[in-house]
Amino acid sequence: MPANKTGPSGKKKGRRARLLVIAVVLLLVAGFGYGTYWSVSTVRASFPETTGSLKLKGLSGPVEVKRDGHGIPQIYADSDEDLFRAQGFVQAQDRFWEMDVRRHMTAGRLSEMFGEEQVESDAFLRTLGWHRVAKQEYDTKLSARTKKYLQAYSEGVNAYLKDHGGSALSVEYAALGLSNDYTPEKWTPVDSVAWLKAMAWDLRGNMQEEIDRSLMSSRLTPQQIEDLYPDYPYDRNRPIVGAGSVSGATKTFDPKGTATRSQSGADADTAAGVAAQGTRTQLSSLSKTLEDIPALLGPNGNGIGSNSWVVSGKHTATGKPLLANDPHLAPQMPSLWYQMGLHCRSVSESCRFDVAGYTFSGMPGVVIGHNQDIAWGFTNLGADVSDLYLEKVTSDTYLSDDKQVPFTTRKETIKVADGSPREITVRSTGNGPIVSDRNGELSKVGRQAPVGDAAPDRGSGYAVSLRWTGLAPSKSMDAVFGLNAASDWTSFRKAARELAVPSQNLVYADTEGNIGYQAPGLIPVRGKGDGRHPADGRYPAPGWDSRYQWTGYVPQSALPWEFNPSRGYIVTANQAVIDQSTYPYLLTEDWGYGARSQRITDLIQSKIKDGGKISTDDMQTMQLDNSSEIAELLTPYLLKIDVKDPYVREAQKLLEGWDYTQDADSAAAAYFNAVWRNTLKLAFGNKLPKELRVEGQCLRVRPADDSGPLEDLDGNARTVRECGERAPDEAQPDGGDRWYEVIRSILRDEDNDWWKTSGTVRNPGDRSRDELLAHAMSDARWELTAKLGKDADTWSWGRLHQLTLKNQTLGTDGPGMVQHLLNRGPWNLGGGEAAVNASGWNAAGGYEVIWVPSMRMIVNLGDLDKSRWINLTGASGHAYNDHYSDQTDKWAKGELLPWAFSGRKVEDATSDTLALTP
Repeated sequence: MPANKTGPSGKKKGRRARLLVIAVVLLLVAGFGYGTYWSVSTVRASFPETTGSLKLKGLSGPVEVKRDGHGIPQIYADSDEDLFRAQGFVQAQDRFWEMDVRRHMTAGRLSEMFGEEQVESDAFLRTLGWHRVAKQEYDTKLSARTKKYLQAYSEGVNAYLKDHGGSALSVEYAALGLSNDYTPEKWTPVDSVAWLKAMAWDLRGNMQEEIDRSLMSSRLTPQQIEDLYPDYPYDRNRPIVGAGSVSGATKTFDPKGTATRSQSGADADTAAGVAAQGTRTQLSSLSKTLEDIPALLGPNGNGIGSNSWVVSGKHTATGKPLLANDPHLAPQMPSLWYQMGLHCRSVSESCRFDVAGYTFSGMPGVVIGHNQDIAWGFTNLGADVSDLYLEKVTSDTYLSDDKQVPFTTRKETIKVADGSPREITVRSTGNGPIVSDRNGELSKVGRQAPVGDAAPDRGSGYAVSLRWTGLAPSKSMDAVFGLNAASDWTSFRKAARELAVPSQNLVYADTEGNIGYQAPGLIPVRGKGDGRHPADGRYPAPGWDSRYQWTGYVPQSALPWEFNPSRGYIVTANQAVIDQSTYPYLLTEDWGYGARSQRITDLIQSKIKDGGKISTDDMQTMQLDNSSEIAELLTPYLLKIDVKDPYVREAQKLLEGWDYTQDADSAAAAYFNAVWRNTLKLAFGNKLPKELRVEGQCLRVRPADDSGPLEDLDGNARTVRECGERAPDEAQPDGGDRWYEVIRSILRDEDNDWWKTSGTVRNPGDRSRDELLAHAMSDARWELTAKLGKDADTWSWGRLHQLTLKNQTLGTDGPGMVQHLLNRGPWNLGGGEAAVNASGWNAAGGYEVIWVPSMRMIVNLGDLDKSRWINLTGASGHAYNDHYSDQTDKWAKGELLPWAFSGRKVEDATSDTLALTP
């Protein structure tokens, strides 16, 4: 797949044909063939020049690029434009293949590089129109200053492209050139802006939960669905802030109210009921379409998140704030992040930046980091910023209240390498683009709905549209430069107000000793629904009923914030931002459930009690905390079970005296997580519809539409064979902290229905909590025996829980030998799902690491040169370069690199200096 994709794709025949050609070339390049053309020198041709002097057209003065021993560049210039022009040049040196693939993805143009196997993905992305919206932003929203910076960055990239092509640009281009005549085109400012849309898409909130709840209704009752989405535990896991910045405002929604939360059981004569019945049997097609869109940041859902916290000087050993951040994203090769410093030799109005941190290749500025005055970190706020609408349509119109309204349409032409171009028509309603047009199965949506107004082209009279804040032009790119240049809390908040998408939690600290938090973002305010069912974004809504449409956005002045709270610290880890029962606007009802955030809070409180102080080392130790909350909750129950089988008892004994930490060498952690996985499968997974279960895993289950007796006259279960349909990293139950709360709610109820497994008269299955847990313990014992061996004492969590870093193209779909050349790993990791050290895995799919702390940083506001950082991989995107993965071993061990910032310290750390001259 030509972009990171954590789940497998079912359409590989055409892709593999093209990739095989590229793969053969790469084998030759790597030295497995001995032709006169392909050689080691060909591989090295794309390595960047890092010493000496080069001319860079457009510079107004000399620029220095100083790289340390890990190839991390620090750029010094005398004007803003020169800084960003040089940034574009340097990022193209190291990462242009990544940048080029990424911009083709955001524009829906992957087919131009990789052929017709990408047409469906391109068509969906054209329907969303990321690049189109990015152009609108550039043309109408962004400041003149931001446009100058984007143009300078583009000129730097294009200056590099002018003198580099084929193998001199990257070995992938040399190989790609043998399968088609593709040549990279010039970089544009819109290419950079469009990347923000891709980032926002992967952090869009609860769309998958919205789909899943509807799909669950084919097998579960409304109450059972609600059981699986429990309320946020405000009394146990502290929200980020205690109160919003507004008081006395009229509430725009009723979080509990008289309206039922579940639409699944709605009467067919209500708009909401029709919407639910019309979508629930077909939304799996949309889910599959979403899976096929390259997930650059990671599997969307409960796992995507981050940790970031800040501690004020009154609790630190330095007397000034310490700020930590580690975003949890999909593992990639190279890493999503690119470390860099952008330094004006003298900060002034014409040269405003002295900033360092983590950037995105292809986008100017620093996304997360610090400047000379302030530091900031991001975590995903998780606001519900997207809604699916069921639309009543004809061939040319859609229903809006009682009126038929013409679609807004546009034509899109998709160019295809070595193939004929494809033309698609994008139809949009007032709610947004019709996403169901991009999927043959989804076009059947609504066929079972009890209405009669058919549409000739759709057959059913229904379609599905998407409304998402990322499709509204905004000034988010202005916010990036505003944060980079901010010097205090006031200028920081001013910049944050422009960050429309993605909606993030921003933590703040400055060299004056202040700390703060700001929730920015464009977050919709919804109508009140039809009186029976709330417009709360939890289920697909009836698009023809204006009572379910958005009425505006939460005022920026009303978004929660804190400044120098008396407790002396702020923790954000995707938990609830604020108690929704006291806050006048709906942010979401699908928060993370606070396992990580509360653990971080507890660690801070334990350190500062009785006047203790937190050091930089302490912050680093906290980032590596492996403690499992669900293990602490569930293990005592597991140890009370009287296990008769000595073979299973041997494994059970591993849990005796275990401290619930998930170190890589822990046998107890391996066994517990296997028990947890099997518990979820027995209690919940086997009861979910096939659309949520792992693809290829088949069960005999009671027919979804069968209300007859459970057994036939002979006592045999009346069943059908159903096979799962979802990619392993997207399946349910994923084992995240939502499932912690589900288990917690039934753990003391030994006879709760969720503990019961299917069976027959002769073999009734599990009928109580302890029976099911014993069953899970036995299954886990045999599973690990097969995976790790008979001797339980030799088991280790890391041998199950492995990370492999995969190259974004051939590393996922190329032949095994090529994957060996381009990929790195595996590494045996500790940590786990919902641990602070969040090396995430999906319990439905297996133990493989599917998201990670993609970088770690700790900023010391008392002495910025004593800050620390690490990247998941390295600076280079060239597979055979020394800096391709030179940080990974340290990252896996939890080590951090020194982070030089001042001119003197950067000079001391410099290994290579490149002079760029006008």
